[in-house]
Amino acid sequence: MKTITQYKEDLKALMKKVADIDAKCVSENRDPVESELTLKNEILDTVKEFQEIVKTQERQERITSELETPQAAVTDPKPTVKVVGTGIEVRDKDKFRSLGEQMAAVINAGTPNRTIDPRLYNAATGLGETVPSEGGFLIQQDFAPGLLQEVFETGLLSQKCRTIEISSESNSIKLNGVDETSRASSLWGGIQVYMADEAATVTATKPKFRKIELNLHKMMGICYLTEELMRDVSALEGWVKQGFTSAFGFKIDDQIFQGTGAGQALGFMNGGSIVSIAKESGQAKETVVFENVVNMYSRLFASSRKNATWYINQNVEPQLFRMSLSVGTGGVPVYMPAGGISGQPYGTLFGRPVMPIEHCATLGTVGDIVLADLTDGYIMARKGGFQQDASIHVQFLYDEQVLRFITRFDGQPVRASPLTPYKGGSDYTQAHFVSLATRA
Repeated sequence: MKTITQYKEDLKALMKKVADIDAKCVSENRDPVESELTLKNEILDTVKEFQEIVKTQERQERITSELETPQAAVTDPKPTVKVVGTGIEVRDKDKFRSLGEQMAAVINAGTPNRTIDPRLYNAATGLGETVPSEGGFLIQQDFAPGLLQEVFETGLLSQKCRTIEISSESNSIKLNGVDETSRASSLWGGIQVYMADEAATVTATKPKFRKIELNLHKMMGICYLTEELMRDVSALEGWVKQGFTSAFGFKIDDQIFQGTGAGQALGFMNGGSIVSIAKESGQAKETVVFENVVNMYSRLFASSRKNATWYINQNVEPQLFRMSLSVGTGGVPVYMPAGGISGQPYGTLFGRPVMPIEHCATLGTVGDIVLADLTDGYIMARKGGFQQDASIHVQFLYDEQVLRFITRFDGQPVRASPLTPYKGGSDYTQAHFVSLATRA
């Protein structure tokens, strides 16, 4: 019978054959043919068979070692911490000292013939312990909340949303929202209140609700790491944290702004609850004029004015700098630039900050300037921290490791439609979000 080392060498050789097939397909810019798929499946079946043999032999060696090792004296338990998402407790002295050190251990665990760091714990469901390409490790609790928090602080939009943390046992949450489209004759979708002497009898009324359902969607990020970078733990931590927190924050903001709701969050631009302001009669294309921002501001909920922010594409700024309110034969500036009259680190319109973001559309297109109250108008759900996985197989021929992060979140506007106010009529609806129609 072969030894464990011999079986592991055979496994390495078999996976090399699989990688060679993939490399050939990549070099010829094609998908695998039927014979190649058949061969790969046969090889992988053999791999699984060898893995079971190795697991059995390793288990036998562990049991033999335990039986031959004297029992240690009972000591007081050491302080422990839980590994996020597992319920497993780890002693303080067994914790990783930095996120970079743990990432290096994860990558090392994904390399054949290398010992898995005992401080790593495999994810519980759907991930194998012996196949690195199918295995994953959860980020230590010390690091996971910090990394997750940095992601949402990096996002300019996500940090303003109302956020709900979903428990580890669930992947969705259902909330009750008010189903209200008009306040002209009732409140809260159906409530009416009468004075006692208005009628001998009154009609019983009740509020109307709608269901808001948030189902977590998986967001994944992948990067390739050279062996040289992997050996530099401090550089690895700094590079990955900076890159992934920025990228995840940017992508989450993009979904909050314009997500389709299909397999991702529903953005407020597509949510049906945004008011669109028409351009002025005779307004030139690719412009923003004073009348536009006045009309936008007047259609925002009055209660939202304390929280609202103007979001613009940066190429809208020249329009704002040239904008003025005519007074007699002269005029006064409308837009207060940062560090100037406003005395703020950002420009202001009607006292509300103006923030350029890349998610806004280009000048002249709907979405180039938006007035939004995300605090009251948008709800977001998220779960736990980040799952971290590593594999050597994807970039095997290039001597690179693949590092993958996964997190889950969802979001949508609180309201399903704009609201007709008590006075003003259906042509003067209001909302948490207001945009300017295309000026072509």
